[in-house]
Amino acid sequence: MNYRNILLIDDDGDDHEIFMAALAKVSPAVVCTGYTDASKALHELEQGRIATDVIFLDLNMPIMNGQQFLHEIKKRLNLKDIPVVIFSTSSHPATIQLTKDMGAMDFITKPDKFDELIRILKSFLGC
Repeated sequence: MNYRNILLIDDDGDDHEIFMAALAKVSPAVVCTGYTDASKALHELEQGRIATDVIFLDLNMPIMNGQQFLHEIKKRLNLKDIPVVIFSTSSHPATIQLTKDMGAMDFITKPDKFDELIRILKSFLGC
């Protein structure tokens, strides 16, 4: 997979830092834009202010949660084909299946260890 522009939507600032640090170790050529507010990210995508090849999306967020964001993006003709990867602490099979049924390309449970996140990102990005 040739993803060069990643959008991370997660309300936890620490998770942003960890994700971006791991991504920098995997591929310094990949650019990652982060948003802590899914509704703002959706607005920016609709306005064409964000260019992304793939979205990593947390589920448990205030204002607009990940399932609401996924539902909204899949309704929009100009955005529905952007691959969405759920990136959440959840690992419940019903949640995984529901988000895939809603159009998520993949579901990654956030790992506890930094090295595991690097391994996951390497595998996902084909590095």
